[in-house]
Amino acid sequence: MPFQIIRNDITKVKADAIVNTANPNVAVDDGVDSAIYKAAGKKKLLEARKKIGLLMPGEVAITDAFDLDAKYIIHASGPWWTDGSKGEEECLRSCYAKALQLAKDYGCNSIAFPLLATGTYGFPKELGIQIAVDTFTAFLEDNDIEITLAVFGSEDVTISGKLVEDVACFVDDGYVETALAEEYRNDNYPRETGKRPESRVGATLQSFHMPSFLRRENRDKEEDSFDALPLEEEAKEDESPDADMMQSYSAMEAPSVMMPEYLKPVSFEKKSESLEEALKEIYTDSFEKHLQQLINKKELKNSEVYATANISKQYFSKLLKGQVKPSKEKMLALAVGLRLNLDETIDFLRIAGYALSPISQTDKIVEYFIEHEDYNVLKIDIVLFDYGLDPLSNP
Repeated sequence: MPFQIIRNDITKVKADAIVNTANPNVAVDDGVDSAIYKAAGKKKLLEARKKIGLLMPGEVAITDAFDLDAKYIIHASGPWWTDGSKGEEECLRSCYAKALQLAKDYGCNSIAFPLLATGTYGFPKELGIQIAVDTFTAFLEDNDIEITLAVFGSEDVTISGKLVEDVACFVDDGYVETALAEEYRNDNYPRETGKRPESRVGATLQSFHMPSFLRRENRDKEEDSFDALPLEEEAKEDESPDADMMQSYSAMEAPSVMMPEYLKPVSFEKKSESLEEALKEIYTDSFEKHLQQLINKKELKNSEVYATANISKQYFSKLLKGQVKPSKEKMLALAVGLRLNLDETIDFLRIAGYALSPISQTDKIVEYFIEHEDYNVLKIDIVLFDYGLDPLSNP
């Protein structure tokens, strides 16, 4: 996956380039800066930093990584937050973009970032995350590089700021218990019918409908199947003038003619095929066709879809060729990358045999982003991280 978020000391992350939150002056700050100097070898790194000199906010520079398990350290001078009117956003965006470009220029295949400027520099977390996500996504549209966001600290500390609180209000802590209680409460079943009452889960499932291109009436009309006639109909056919004519014609030594295919006997001795193979063939044909149709309908470039969905270019290519069956997490990621609304997402999931679950926190979080038209899996993964849930981008 192009982007991942982990909770780890950035000095222990293996990557071609490690990004450091640098002091503009030749000095060692606390936090990430201090940890990187210590792990790389303070004396050697400080000598290299002196050669760079003053590093104005928004600028980056590169040195060797020395004792770190990396090739390079990219020093990024982030902005101090005042009130947002002093160009702080543009400055932080410049830090991320220039660090990525510098890593590319030096032939790096992977880069690890801390969350820049949202600590002692006072940058609002939600805004800092949005800038990081936007910059990473734009870069991944045109470049193949692995980006890791390394978060170091207590699991009780969220990194998405107010965003995780907004999502929590949508998810509602009690929705799991409510859904389960509605679905499995036996004492409210109508005794006269023995049927279960409609629940949130049942109502959700009833709202699903099959995509139009999978309906029987819309299948390719050229793919006709052979329907055997009933025995009494076969008898009538034998007694028909057409049958007599065929017999008399055969009795005459007439020139041989090519018998129409539909009159030839049908052999039912076909190679047996497992149910799994049959279903797989139906699935791959349907999915790749529908995926391409959605891309065209939304007027998106392939690179926009896979970058926003946090899917590698190689994996996305296999999807379009029908060579892989995506997991539910990949389907949710694609739905976000395709900018689908909730109804379209429900249809899209059904193609691969999946459904949104009313008792899944992950599904509810994805619903929140879809309903708010906030289409970016990198951002969703960060919120899932704050919830302690697995990201959509898991392999």
